[in-house]
Amino acid sequence: MIDDYFDKEYWVVDFLPKQVPENGGGRFFSVEQYYLEPSRYAVLRERFCKVLLKLYCYYDLRLFIGNDTEGIFNPEPEMFADLVKGNQDHLCILVGTSEVLVTLSRDDTCMTVYAPSEDLLELIRTLAGAVGLFVWKAQN
Repeated sequence: MIDDYFDKEYWVVDFLPKQVPENGGGRFFSVEQYYLEPSRYAVLRERFCKVLLKLYCYYDLRLFIGNDTEGIFNPEPEMFADLVKGNQDHLCILVGTSEVLVTLSRDDTCMTVYAPSEDLLELIRTLAGAVGLFVWKAQN
């Protein structure tokens, strides 16, 4: 079910406002390593958590951890936050009635949003902007 999303259009929720050009001289990877340092990465994960918890106020969420196939429907906010901030495994989150998938990979500096409606994408942009993150369309 979740694999069906990976060939759809997707947007990135990121600390950068747009995709870095290929000829960036490798600077992005140096900056990414900087943000992956544990104390800085905790701040970034907290921002992702804030976006997702606020999104949870508007939509049902089903959270899949790692290779789980059942998921947890509308987990308690504290549990949800602990999983997002804990960074122990790959997280997949189905939003609403399963039209949209959000992924948050372990040791990644961005979240990915697959196949959002315009309304949902606008909400995610607003929520992300409020915590200093950006949303941009990925180039497949």
